Amino acid sequence: MDAFSDLIRGVRAHGSLFGSSTLSPPWALHFVDGAPLTLCTVLTGAGWIVPEHRPPEPLRARETIVVRGPGTFTFVDEVGTRAEPIACGEHCATPEQGGTRHRRGWHDDGVDVGNGDDDRGGADGGGVAGEGAGGGATTLIVGAYPVRGEISRRLLDALPVVLRVDAGGTADPVLDHLAAEVAVDTPGQQVVLDRLLDWMLVCTLREWFDRPGGEPPAWWAAQRDPVVGHALRLLHAEPAAPWTVAALAERTGVSRSTLAKRFVDLVGEPPLTYLTRWRMTLAADLLVEREAATVADIARTVGYSDPFGFSAAFKRVRGINPSDFRRTATAP
Repeated sequence: MDAFSDLIRGVRAHGSLFGSSTLSPPWALHFVDGAPLTLCTVLTGAGWIVPEHRPPEPLRARETIVVRGPGTFTFVDEVGTRAEPIACGEHCATPEQGGTRHRRGWHDDGVDVGNGDDDRGGADGGGVAGEGAGGGATTLIVGAYPVRGEISRRLLDALPVVLRVDAGGTADPVLDHLAAEVAVDTPGQQVVLDRLLDWMLVCTLREWFDRPGGEPPAWWAAQRDPVVGHALRLLHAEPAAPWTVAALAERTGVSRSTLAKRFVDLVGEPPLTYLTRWRMTLAADLLVEREAATVADIARTVGYSDPFGFSAAFKRVRGINPSDFRRTATAP
C-alpha cells in the first residue's frame, strides 16, 4: 500500500446518474452541487469551464479539468454566452426536473432535441452532447465524487481549486473505453462507467502530480525515493505495527541516521511524527464509521495498547479528544 492509494481509496464514483442530451448553442450548464471533486472531460467538441470566483478555462477534445469544491462551476459554449444558466445537480437528471431524456445510460437514438423547448444539461456524473466552440458535436463527461472522511481530505488538501491535464497522456486509453461505453446501453453499464471514471480520475491526478515544473505534495515525490518510498509503504501497509526508527531502518536496509535524515528532507517531518499523524487520521475515520467501538477499541486498531496514550496523541494532533471528535462528527 502506498500513500496515494490510501488517500484515494475512499474517492469513488458510485451509482452516478448518466444521461445524454443534444444541445444547440448557446448553452450554460451550472453544476450547483459543489461536490468535493468533479472531473470534466470532453470526448468531442469544446466549451469552457467557468469555476466560481476563478477565471474561465477552455476545455477542448480529450482534455480534462478537475474542480475542487465547495465552489460551483458552469460549462458554457463560450465565455459571455447569452444563455440562461440551467442548474444541474443530483435532482436534474429526470425530465420532470428539467432534464432531457436523462436516464442511466447514454444512448441517444440519434434524436436531435437541441432546438426544442427541453434543452437541458446533465447531472453529476452526467454527459452532455452539443455544439461546442469550433463547431461539431460536443460530448462532455462529468463525474462528481463525494469525498468522505479525513483520509481522503488529505488528498483534497494537496489539490488546487482547478487543475487541468492536456490530451495525449495516460488517460487517453480510458477516454477510448468511455467513448465506446457511452455509445450503447448494455447491462452493467452503470458499474462500468463508475469504474472507468475512477480510473480516469487516478490517471488524471497522477499525470498532474508528475507534470514538468509542478510542485507535488511531499508524500508524492518521496514515494519515488528507494529508501523513503519503501518506508512510506511499510507505514501505510502496517500502521498499527510497533514501529521504531531502528525497526524501520532495518526493514529499508539503511542506518537509522540515513533514514531519519532522508525522511525529513523529503517528507518534511520525522518518520514517527508522520506515522502518528497518519494513525490519528485513520482513527478519526474509525471513530465515525464504527459507532459501537470504544475509544480503547480504536486505540488498539491503530497501534496503541493504552487508550490514555492514544487520547493524548489524538488531542495533540487534532486539537480535540476522541470522544468529543466523535460526538461532533456524528451530530445531526
